[in-house]
Amino acid sequence: MVNITIDNQQVSVPEGTTVLDAAKQANIKIPTLCYLHLEKSNFLNNVASCRICVVEVEGRRNLPPACATPVTEGMKITTNSKRVLSSRRKNLELILSNHPFNCLICAKSTDCELQTLAWEFGINTQRYRGERATHEIDKSSGALKRDPEKCIMCRRCEVMCNEVQTVGALTAFGRGFNTVVAPAEKKPLIESPCVYCGQCVSVCPTAALTGVGYISEVWDALFNPKKKVVVQVAPAVRVAIGEEFGMQPGQIVTGKLAAALRRIGFDGVFDTTFGADLTVIEEGREIMDRLKSGKNLPILTSCCPGWINFINYHFPTLKYMPSTCKSPQQMTGAIAKNYYAKKMGIDPKDMVVVSVMPCIAKKYEAALPYESTHGIPDVDYSITTRELAKMLKEGSVDLKNMPEETFDDPLGESTGAGVIFGATGGVLEAALRTVYEKYTGKTLEDVNFMAVRGTQGIREASIQINGRTVNVAALSGLGNARKVLEKIVKGEAHYDIIEIMACPSGCVNGGGQPYCHDRDEVIEQRIRGLYHIDRNQAIRKSHENPSIQKLYQEYLGEAGSHLAHELLHVESHN
Repeated sequence: MVNITIDNQQVSVPEGTTVLDAAKQANIKIPTLCYLHLEKSNFLNNVASCRICVVEVEGRRNLPPACATPVTEGMKITTNSKRVLSSRRKNLELILSNHPFNCLICAKSTDCELQTLAWEFGINTQRYRGERATHEIDKSSGALKRDPEKCIMCRRCEVMCNEVQTVGALTAFGRGFNTVVAPAEKKPLIESPCVYCGQCVSVCPTAALTGVGYISEVWDALFNPKKKVVVQVAPAVRVAIGEEFGMQPGQIVTGKLAAALRRIGFDGVFDTTFGADLTVIEEGREIMDRLKSGKNLPILTSCCPGWINFINYHFPTLKYMPSTCKSPQQMTGAIAKNYYAKKMGIDPKDMVVVSVMPCIAKKYEAALPYESTHGIPDVDYSITTRELAKMLKEGSVDLKNMPEETFDDPLGESTGAGVIFGATGGVLEAALRTVYEKYTGKTLEDVNFMAVRGTQGIREASIQINGRTVNVAALSGLGNARKVLEKIVKGEAHYDIIEIMACPSGCVNGGGQPYCHDRDEVIEQRIRGLYHIDRNQAIRKSHENPSIQKLYQEYLGEAGSHLAHELLHVESHN
């Protein structure tokens, strides 16, 4: 232990503790901007580039950054001297001098950490004026928007992309005033190995990185009398969107959400959880076929487009492993435009399918040419949880005070198994519930596969099915996926089924979810919300969903049928 003094308070902390963490222990707030620590995601950014957290240390001439300065025995620290406050203010004003002043129309207005600090420091004039760096906005991917003029060089995105996700799409170029964070050779994102997981967006303190928005396009469709506009909502949205309306993280707003979507004009309000149940049936059939043949194992789940992009870029020799199933988003869209449209007498060309997702990569997925049926896209527009919240507010809909309503049948009926797709391990657990019963012909009394739950990046389990040991793993965060896939390539690890989610902790932590502080705790609460729904569902196995059973009886025939492959599978996720 090291004994120090902070603002005349005696504090004892473990050796190696930073001044910032020691101050937190003493309940002393030191402002930060570039610093970010997400313990459960193994994310630490302490490059000390912004110098907002400087402090005064007795015996030192310079003002060291609290986030990157370890304490030493007897250290005496002052966090609010005149010199410290003056330096922090000047550093903040210098950052603002090279930043656009368009807060009223900025995507992160009221969520921007730079804006919050400027307000806290009482900065309402631009003291330093001069040349500003100019860069083009990059929306080439149709999913992720990069606006370098709003970048403050905190390097959070770079650390997340390279060290946590190991994607390697962003790096710093240039020196001094002309430094910029961009893909290699400053190419557009569409020409980089970016997988559009959106984790860079989640940690960006300003609007230098955001999702490409489609709010105006959705409003245009809703106001077009010639179009039937239907919407589907992903599981993770219902335990997060309430945060945008003053509710607690993890609060379940399923019924309120259904009512709110009808209020702003959607003709059909569906649940992507229906598509999750459908995915379990199709993927379950594929799992059983591969287990019986022993070929192309392990089978890798294909629900997450960020993860699918990752394997294409970094492990092309393993591209035969992912399931051929489309994601729940795409399956729900395909069934809406074919089965549902036929039942309702609607021409698929006149139907617009909007998906509300916790994910930015879903925007990219929806636009892929092969994610269509007979040349008609399965999903027309994918918007994030944040975008829907903005639409509801624009439409004067207060989610908090909405009545409880239900989703529309038949694409609104779902099970507990489909709901937990939103948490890491949920896809695997949902599949195991069905595969066990289909493979053994026996009833699974306890549907809770606790071994694959949790927020650890790598979770492994061995499950007995009909006397056979099935080795499974649930991975979240692309850095963890890389570790396991490299072992598979080297022959050092052997599995039968692997679920991979690009975002640490799964879709509840997607790049399109509400921005939040205390992220680790918020994610835990969202996950608890999903499992609470599962626990209280009358039906907790996907194959027992009556609407799914009826879909196969009336339309698809059986899992893996020719029509099922035509609508719900792809030849390759290339």
